Amino acid sequence: MHPRVVYVHGNGNKVRSELLKSQWDTALFGRDMAEASRMAYWAPVRYPAPLPDFRPDPLDGGPELIEELPARAEAAAVEPPEDFVARTLGEARLEAGEIGLEGRAAADEGALVDWLRDMTYLADTLAHAGEDEEPVSGMELPLEALPLPQPGRSAVFRMLVKHAFKDVHAYFFGGAGPAMREVVTEALEGLDGGPLVVVSHSLGTIIAYEVLMEQGREVDLLVTVGSPLAISEVQDHLARPPAVPAGVAAWRNASDLRDLVALDHTLRPEYAPQDRVTDLLVTNDSRNHHGISEYLAQRQVREPVHRIFDDGAG
Repeated sequence: MHPRVVYVHGNGNKVRSELLKSQWDTALFGRDMAEASRMAYWAPVRYPAPLPDFRPDPLDGGPELIEELPARAEAAAVEPPEDFVARTLGEARLEAGEIGLEGRAAADEGALVDWLRDMTYLADTLAHAGEDEEPVSGMELPLEALPLPQPGRSAVFRMLVKHAFKDVHAYFFGGAGPAMREVVTEALEGLDGGPLVVVSHSLGTIIAYEVLMEQGREVDLLVTVGSPLAISEVQDHLARPPAVPAGVAAWRNASDLRDLVALDHTLRPEYAPQDRVTDLLVTNDSRNHHGISEYLAQRQVREPVHRIFDDGAG
C-alpha cells in the first residue's frame, strides 16, 4: 500500500479544507498529493465560516495585517502586559460560556494562564528586540524580529498570543476538545496497511497527540511543528501523562526559538522512550515565526517525510 499523510492544522480560522490541504501539500511536497494526503479540518468547531480563498493566514502575520496595524498598534503600545493577559483570559472565558470542563484530572486553568503570561512577556521582548541596540560588526541580534515599527511588531505578536491561548483554552476548558479530536479520528479512518505520516502544527499537535495516545495506532512518523507540548503548563492538562504514543515509531519536533507558542523546545526529557524523539531548532522567518508554510519548507522537516514516500513508491 502507498504511504499516506494526515495533516492537523493549528490555531485560528483557516481557508476551506480543500484549499488548506493543497497549501500544505505544496509547502511540504512541492505538488498536490491528491488522495495521498488528508486534512483534519477542525476549524469549523470554533469558527462558523472559513477565511476567504487565498487570504494570507493572519496568524502567520500575513501581509494584510499591515492594513489593520494603526489601531491595533496603538492599543498594543499602551496596554500593559498584565492588562492584556486579563483581557484575553476574560474573552476566552466568555467564549467558553457555560459549557464547562471535560472532567480532566487537572481542572485548574491557572497553569494555562501562566503560559499566556509567559507568551505575552516574550511577545513584548521580541517586539522590542534590537530597538536601541548598536549592531555588532559581523553579527546579527539573535532576537531581531520584524522590519516594522515597535508598535506594529507588538500587534503582530500579541495577535498570535491571543488566538493561540483562546483556542487552546477552548480545547481544554470550553468543551471543544471532543469535537476537535473526533475530526482527527475520522481523518485517520481507513488508512491501515500502508506507511502513515501525521503532520501537525500548533494546537493541532495537542489534538493529534491525544488522539494517537488514545488509539495506539501505528504511525511511521509523527511531525510536530510550533508545538506547545513541551510546556509544563500544557502537559498539566493532557488526559494522560506525557509519553510517546505507543504506535509512533519516530517523532520529529521542530520549532523556532522565536516562536511564542513553542516556549519550550525539547520534548525528549518528558516523552519516553527518548530514542524515538528528535527535537529540532529551525529558522522560521514568517512574520511571527510560527507560520506553517515556513515550517513545512524546512529541510529537517521535509526530508524524513519524503524518504517514507520515496520508499513506499518503490
